[in-house]
This record gives sequence, C-alpha cells and structure tokens, in this order.
Amino acid sequence: MTLQLPRRGLLGATLATPLLGRHAAAQGAWPSRPVRIIVPFAPGGSVDTMGRTVAARLQERTGQTVTVENRSGANGTVGGIAVSQAAPDGHTLLVSASLQTIARLIMRAPGYDPLTDLRPVARMGEGPVLLGINPNRPQTTMAEIAAAARARPQDWSFGTSSLGSAGHLATVEFIRQIGVDLTIVPYRGTSPALTDLLGGSIAAIFDPMLAMLPQVRSGAVRGVALTAPRRNDAAPTMPTTAEAGFPSVDAHSWWAIWGPRGLPDALIGQINAQVREIMAEEAVRSRLAGLGIVPLFEEGAALDSYIRRDFEKAQALLRLARIEPE
Repeated sequence: MTLQLPRRGLLGATLATPLLGRHAAAQGAWPSRPVRIIVPFAPGGSVDTMGRTVAARLQERTGQTVTVENRSGANGTVGGIAVSQAAPDGHTLLVSASLQTIARLIMRAPGYDPLTDLRPVARMGEGPVLLGINPNRPQTTMAEIAAAARARPQDWSFGTSSLGSAGHLATVEFIRQIGVDLTIVPYRGTSPALTDLLGGSIAAIFDPMLAMLPQVRSGAVRGVALTAPRRNDAAPTMPTTAEAGFPSVDAHSWWAIWGPRGLPDALIGQINAQVREIMAEEAVRSRLAGLGIVPLFEEGAALDSYIRRDFEKAQALLRLARIEPE
C-alpha cells in the first residue's frame, strides 16, 4: 500500500473551557493552579472529545481553570514532546489515544519515546472503529467495497486520522485481506479527514466510533461496519466486521491520560482520585455510551501491562503488513 500526503491540513487550536468551578481546591492539594490538557490532534475528533469531557468535569470539580490545547502534528508527537518536557507537577497533562504509544513503530525519529518519556496515569475508555464511506458511492457492505477496490483500486483511497491509530491499523488489515495496493492518506486528526471524505477526495475511512457516529447519524457519512465482537447499542443496525466476513479487522481505540516521566506516585494518586470519579459519573457514562464508547478506569500495573500488550499487537500487525518507520 502507498502513502499520500493530503492536500490540506488543519492547524491545532487552543480553547479554554468555561469556568464552571463551584469551590476552590484545598490548599496544597492538586491542582493548585490552572491545568493544561494537551490534545495532540485537531479539534473535532475522538481524542478532542475525550479531552474536553475530562477537562470540563475536572474544572467544575476542582474550581481551577482547565484549558485544552490542540497541538496537532507528526502523528501526535508534537503534543507528546511538549508534555514530556513539561514540569512533572501534574499541571500539564496529555489526553490521547492508543496510537500515542507506538510512535517509534511508524516514525524513524519521533523525537521522543512515548513508552519511556511519558508516564501513564489512567486509561479512561475504549471503543470500536467504524468504517465509513462517502454516501455518494453505491456500496453498502464491506464485501461490495472489497470487490470495487479489487476492480478499480485507483478509485479507493482510505484516509486515516493518524498513522498508527486504531483506524490506521484496521485499514492496514482490511487492505491486506483484500489483496490490492490502495493509497492511505494520513491526516492531522479526524476533522480534516472527514472534510476530504465529504468532499470526495478520499473514498473511505476507518476511525473511532466516537468521532464517526454523529456523521453517520446525520447522513453525511455512510456507516458500513464496526470493528467489534458484537453489535453496539449506540448503532444496533450496523453489522460488525466479523459479520461482514472480515473478522481479523478488529482494531479498537482506547483513550488515556499521560504526564511527564517524572510524575510522582503521590501526584498520580491525586489525579486519579478525580479521574476515577469523573468516569463513574452517570452523565459522563451516558454521553460516552451514546457515542459507542465503554467508559472505564484503569491505572498502575494493570495499565502498564495493557499498554505493553497493545504495543506488541500493533508491532506484529505493522510487521506483517511490511510497514517500516519513515
């Protein structure tokens, strides 16, 4: 498969969430001043949604201003490097997705190693990837897409919100399964990829359900299948990739918080005391479930083990597809 740069990108933006605090943080407790949450992708995607959900609730709970900064570029490494170089005091954090951990698998010189230069704080949710196509195309199933791509591969370019993302891994496996060389166009987040999908510059995209489902519900994108073992209550009529005859296309996305490498255990404990309760709030769980996301909370050794297994799975798939760091 070949990689092609998109004709346009979307620069990151900085947006401060409104002040919702009802009480000040206790003296000496975290946070003791405004918190920056860096989202390493453009506004409008799944990572941005998760980051802003956490920021708004954290601000209301602590009384401190929490700003979200979108620092997109280089497959999430621009934002990742910024956090890795920040003071390990808990006031600069990264909210990102699963692809954050595998930068060195897709880039020869990412500028840092996310496995050693960032410290995982908490995993907050996971969800399937959704295959969507431009609604002007006649295909409605994965089998029909596969047949059309085999017949005219030049007509089937796939966008990806970032190299190494769950959507990218699903795309790699789908292309490997159908056995043709298709173009993959990398973007700096979901929003610019969707712009080109709606405009017809690309044919299809695998991207997290959280970001794609509103587009499917509005009719702007045709939803084809979900990479999940069973159907999702948020889209009960949409078949899974297994039902569609492509069970190996099973990548899913997950979202987490990281801090700088030197973030101390005691501070992580304070941050997670807030995150654990945020992810248990019914309003948060209901909102995320409506987007097809399973809210969760995972920390410590269990989180470290999960990240290691996920990294090894991605590494094996990229090697199988003969994708080398560039």
